[in-house]
Amino acid sequence: MLCDNDQQGRILLQIARTSIARALHVPCAAVAVEENMPWLCKPGATFVTLTQYGELRGCAGSLKADDSLLEDVSNNAVLAALHDSRFLPLMKDELDTIKIEVSLLSQLQSLNFSSEADALAQLRPNVDGIVLEYELYRSTFLPQVWEDLPEPQQFLAKLKLKAHLSEDFWSEQIRLSRYTVRKWREIDNSKECAHG
Repeated sequence: MLCDNDQQGRILLQIARTSIARALHVPCAAVAVEENMPWLCKPGATFVTLTQYGELRGCAGSLKADDSLLEDVSNNAVLAALHDSRFLPLMKDELDTIKIEVSLLSQLQSLNFSSEADALAQLRPNVDGIVLEYELYRSTFLPQVWEDLPEPQQFLAKLKLKAHLSEDFWSEQIRLSRYTVRKWREIDNSKECAHG
């Protein structure tokens, strides 16, 4: 059984921030939790998203729960900060300017559909994260992306682009899976937690 949402969120955010600080060799207060808490040792799949002044600054994640929740959040926080190829690595002096969001993913659920129209009809705006797979191409959008792409057709078109396919591409070999998230984000520099 996982602990209370707000408490869990605070702990996951602390782990993410501490992991980034350690990777940048910035002194920081140790995470005020026992890292061997039972729920942190269970497998978990997460995405860690960094924003700076309201703009995306890095994102990395896992779609499958292959590692412990502790390892997954720690690794994805460092990847988002230092290895997101869309951005320069985070610098030490930027650490206080970023906000962290941690998304805990449910298990993937495959969608069965007969056409693109059928697939679009099954998407649940503001609920589903979607994974698109076609041969070696793969991409995903977290449910939070619906805020910027509220129409299913637009959402799927941009997901194809992210996978390096054309917006109007379709094949019977396309596979789609959905997942939901529980997410927490820092809301100010006191690193309070807002559950979304």
